[in-house]
Amino acid sequence: MITSLAYLGVRSPRSEDWRRFGEGFLGAELAADGPDGSVRLRVDDAAWRIQVHPAEQDSVAYFGWAVDHEEDLDVVLERLAAAGVTAERGSAELAEARSVNQLITFTDPWGFPHEVSWGQHFYPATFRPGRAVSGFVTGTQGLGHVLLMMPDIEAGHRFFHDVLGFKLSDKIIVPGQLNARFYHVNERHHTLALGQCPPGVAVFNHLMLQMKSIDDVGSAHDMLDEYDVPITLSLGRHTNDKTFSFYCATPSLFNIEVGFDGIEVNEEWVPYTYGAAAIWGHKLDPEAKNRPPGIVHPLAN
Repeated sequence: MITSLAYLGVRSPRSEDWRRFGEGFLGAELAADGPDGSVRLRVDDAAWRIQVHPAEQDSVAYFGWAVDHEEDLDVVLERLAAAGVTAERGSAELAEARSVNQLITFTDPWGFPHEVSWGQHFYPATFRPGRAVSGFVTGTQGLGHVLLMMPDIEAGHRFFHDVLGFKLSDKIIVPGQLNARFYHVNERHHTLALGQCPPGVAVFNHLMLQMKSIDDVGSAHDMLDEYDVPITLSLGRHTNDKTFSFYCATPSLFNIEVGFDGIEVNEEWVPYTYGAAAIWGHKLDPEAKNRPPGIVHPLAN
């Protein structure tokens, strides 16, 4: 079924700030604006991968997942219906707006909006990075990974694993501090992570972009002050996927992890449980404690 994270859309009152942040800091390419004036960013030959719509407040517009075959959309619809989740086929106009051939839409039990698409538009040999970087790891691994936080992580596991088919890569459990699950749908160690958060809210915490060179991570880290980008977690290396990275705030509340050298998994992968999130580094910046953990929305009673 789902084989990658194809695209991401958010709404933000600071959508225009993404032009400088996305192109100059991240090294993405600015694509033509969306019909509503949204800022679209490319990190490979896909028409676009990140879209930031102008709005009065920050919110998640959609997580766009991909399937390999158009028939897989029917399977997703059937599984969602069996789980009591209403899903709809998107119109031709919506598919065109997302630069895909066809898609379905649904909202999960925690209020996150999702789209599952087939036939993402690609334009071979056209990607031009916004600054001097070696590029982003995409291809069959998709855009990267996202971390979603919810009060009942076991219910989250049942939905994303049992219903949508995400495969468990491992867990990180630090009693009283962290309870997280990591899931793969391709060779990327994880395309989705779930984390436990306090009752009453759900959070989109971060998007990870994997660079092709350690120097791409280092050069971005060097530009934090120049681009006035607040750091969230210092340089470090994760225990589970071994990614070398740092985390920073975006103009739209959620964070971006800029990473390199994440391990890959295969069909023989055996899940592990870790007692720490980092081998070294990834220290929370004191100023980050005063910011929201991402885009937060209240849960319905």
